[in-house]
Amino acid sequence: MSGHSKWATTKHKKAAIDAKRAKSFAKLIKNIEVAARAGGADMAGNPGLELAVQKAKKTSVPIDNINRAVKRGAGLLGDAVEYQTIMYEARGPQGSALLIECLTDNKNRAASEVRLGVTRNGGSMADPGSVSYLFTRKGVVTLPGNELTEDDLLLAVLDAGAEEVKETAGRFEVISEPQDLRAVVAGLEEAGIDYDTDEAEFVPSMQVELDADGARKFIRLVDALEDLDDVQNVYSNAALSDEVLAELDGDD
Repeated sequence: MSGHSKWATTKHKKAAIDAKRAKSFAKLIKNIEVAARAGGADMAGNPGLELAVQKAKKTSVPIDNINRAVKRGAGLLGDAVEYQTIMYEARGPQGSALLIECLTDNKNRAASEVRLGVTRNGGSMADPGSVSYLFTRKGVVTLPGNELTEDDLLLAVLDAGAEEVKETAGRFEVISEPQDLRAVVAGLEEAGIDYDTDEAEFVPSMQVELDADGARKFIRLVDALEDLDDVQNVYSNAALSDEVLAELDGDD
């Protein structure tokens, strides 16, 4: 779930880690299949596939799974599955907005399951365009704070096209235009700075602060959506304060 708010870090404590890892593997494998189908199995001539494989390796997806996904996507194991990307828009608790990105081989199934997941968990589907205008696609690199300062990061990424460095709850986000994402990552690697994730994401232009009750409902809604096989990413403009997070931690 991407919302660029402090709750995402806390949420890891609440997750069933093994189940989430398996779900993450499935999404990464699907991305590899799509990239291989689009540009072939040769990574040297398919930068999209090379990137998808790198991300899978970084998340410790087994190499056998990666190799099978490349062959399956390229049609070397029979007919390749054809996926399409679909975006759905929804409203969550207290006026929060959600963009739900699906990668699916069955549009009707995806639409039905997303609608059910939203309406059964306190949300409502929104008309096309009524939510998406609140988001802009950006390159986002996340990394742990460790001993880093904002100046350290800026020195490494400013010339690579980074627009902004944000610090939240002891972690950093480096924001750029999507086309500058690879250069930003290269700048970090050249400076010897480790990072956790690098993705093109939908970043909200404004955030909606949720109270504890709204936050509980919101997390339940996002969890339900992320558990759907066709859902790749859920983006939101929901924000949770330190006080709300502390109250949620007390629920455990």
